[in-house]
Amino acid sequence: MPDNTVAFSVKGDKNGDVTLFPLGRIGLTNLDTLLSEIKTLFTEYSPSQLTVDLAKVEYLDSAGALFLVELEDEAGARSIPFAVINASGNEKEIMSLVDREALHAPSLAPTERSLNIIEQIGDETINGLRDIYEVILFWGELIFEMVFSIRHPWKIRWNDVISYMKKVGVDGLPIVALISFLLGLIIAFMSALQLKQFGANIYVASLVAVGMVRELGPIITAIIVAGRSGSAFAAEIGTMQVNEEVDALITMGFNPIRFLAVPKLLACIFVVPILTGFSNIFAIMGGMIVGVVGLNLTIFTYVQKTMDAIVMFDVMAGIVKSIVFAAFIAAIGCQRGFKVRGGAEAVGNATTSAVVSSIFLIVVIDSTFAIILHYIQ
Repeated sequence: MPDNTVAFSVKGDKNGDVTLFPLGRIGLTNLDTLLSEIKTLFTEYSPSQLTVDLAKVEYLDSAGALFLVELEDEAGARSIPFAVINASGNEKEIMSLVDREALHAPSLAPTERSLNIIEQIGDETINGLRDIYEVILFWGELIFEMVFSIRHPWKIRWNDVISYMKKVGVDGLPIVALISFLLGLIIAFMSALQLKQFGANIYVASLVAVGMVRELGPIITAIIVAGRSGSAFAAEIGTMQVNEEVDALITMGFNPIRFLAVPKLLACIFVVPILTGFSNIFAIMGGMIVGVVGLNLTIFTYVQKTMDAIVMFDVMAGIVKSIVFAAFIAAIGCQRGFKVRGGAEAVGNATTSAVVSSIFLIVVIDSTFAIILHYIQ
């Protein structure tokens, strides 16, 4: 018989006295087999008295002793007399190690209590206020480190800044270009269906240009960057937290916010306005295809109407928006990463939270800009 196997033979008489004969090794390696045998024993034989004969047992460890305790407890729950016979001295010592009181003691783990609607609202409100406090606190530290870095530019990790600029900008350009191109095409097509009724096809170019440059270009670019790069920032720093790499940086005398967050923030601020410009260009190109192919406009006419519709104020407003969006995306991503405590699940939650929070703040900030620019213009 292989060393790690176990077998059972059962003998019973007319009075319901059942004797279980384990053969081989009763240990941790075959604990699942042992525990499943308990149910089989009571359902198939229905004993009135149960005896376990350990004469042919070659090995017994604490897991095997736990099996015998479980078997005894199951017999006791069914009011069946239970006994263990032919146990060696070593086996008796191992069985004595099982603390029966500890097995039946109530768990010290906190029990979860279902909350009513009022308690849930209060709990979520407290969590929200705590989160706002932590974000504001992180922003204060990040602004302080940014000011320090601006005053001491030679201490900025420029190689990391350039690396993140590539990840955020160059690697993100294809998806930004594609989505913006399709968005411009859709806006032009849908607006053309309405303007064609009034013979105002020429204004499709103006509508696409103003809509993208003033509103949609910055916000669409920011949402894409939040989904791609904001989540990546949170996952990267969160994984470093789990692996205690951030603690190692602190031990070596590095400021983690200056070391990890500042390069990401600078890269976003440098690159997102450029991405927004490309987004506007590709959206106008998408609208141009609809104008030239579907509305019989010439390329020169479409470009001319586009240039007439765009004013410098709209361009500058889009750039300012994109810079603010970039700062918030990088800051939220880093802040969520630094909050990670736990394992892989915590990293995933932080990544999700970074994307959701960033998109929410992008919409709120864009609404604020809309009100402010209305009174400035």
